[in-house]
Amino acid sequence: MGGSDVYRSDVFNVREHLQIGQVIPAHPLALTPSRTMDEQHQRALTRYYVAAGAGGMAVGVHTTGFPIHDPAIGLYRAVLELAAETATMALSDSPRPFVRVAGLIGDTAQALREAQVALALGYHCGLLSLGAWRDASGAEILAHCRRVAEAIPLFGFYLQPAVGGRRLSYTFWREFAEIPQVVAIKVAPFDRYATLDVVRALADAGRDDIALYTGNDDAIVPDLVTDIPVTSGGRAYTRHFVGGLLGQWAVWTHRAVAMLREVKAWRASGSNTMPRAWLTRGAALTMANAVIFDAAHGYTGCLPGILEVLRLQGLVRGTWTFDTHEQLSPGQGEAIARLSDRYPELADDAFVAENLDSWLR
Repeated sequence: MGGSDVYRSDVFNVREHLQIGQVIPAHPLALTPSRTMDEQHQRALTRYYVAAGAGGMAVGVHTTGFPIHDPAIGLYRAVLELAAETATMALSDSPRPFVRVAGLIGDTAQALREAQVALALGYHCGLLSLGAWRDASGAEILAHCRRVAEAIPLFGFYLQPAVGGRRLSYTFWREFAEIPQVVAIKVAPFDRYATLDVVRALADAGRDDIALYTGNDDAIVPDLVTDIPVTSGGRAYTRHFVGGLLGQWAVWTHRAVAMLREVKAWRASGSNTMPRAWLTRGAALTMANAVIFDAAHGYTGCLPGILEVLRLQGLVRGTWTFDTHEQLSPGQGEAIARLSDRYPELADDAFVAENLDSWLR
């Protein structure tokens, strides 16, 4: 793989790009049966996301698998570099803005090391996981966030406790919103009260320049179509989620892009009437997500579930992760196999089948 200058041909205004609203898949990791990186299929996944029309990708995040951050596994740089290089090559014929979001974890020292790696590889911002700070005070976490923000623009991350996050108060988000380098926040607590805390905090901080991205895989459509009433400086107005950074959008990405395009066109039309069919589609997407993410078993089969959808399409060879105990739950595989027939309006199997050979080249 080449040097960092290879990735710098698409300089653009990251904040503006995120404000427009994008589909940003959380990039999974394709492994071989011996649990080494499957470079051929990893490249195919990146090419799929570019061809599907995604506005970016998030790499080194929960969906990729946090073990790649472990020095003993030693794949953090390699995974980010392969994704960046592949995306750049895939975009070379038809260049367009494409945001690269790098997952950052651990204590401040580790997050800063990872930020430097990400910047060297042409990543534009860091999605900062706070899983290592579960027992820390809000003040300690904010100090950490401010320090990392000095190194790389931040894509804030409110992760639900069930998969390693923690509850964060309105007060926390109000202070977080004052960090100048924050460009967006992925709101993923899977909780409406907590979700609205973040929206209200941004408004109260007067930060309309921070883009709201849904990470609530259980409420994607409701987040995208809802105008949330807020008040700032005595002015009453609304905020809404402009896009999503989602594990759910790691699959069926082509359809996700089409859906977001529809929502944006509806907003641009100025219509006060929302198509009821979108709420039906949203319910279907949540039901499909419950199967893929294994909600019935506390999300234990979440990553294998995402990989199983991609395996059925031929984009990966198996559902292996670095955690050997992380497997499909009983009946989950069979339920996933029925999803495309049950929800044909959500799946993009035909699009993948049409292009798979070229992505695997």
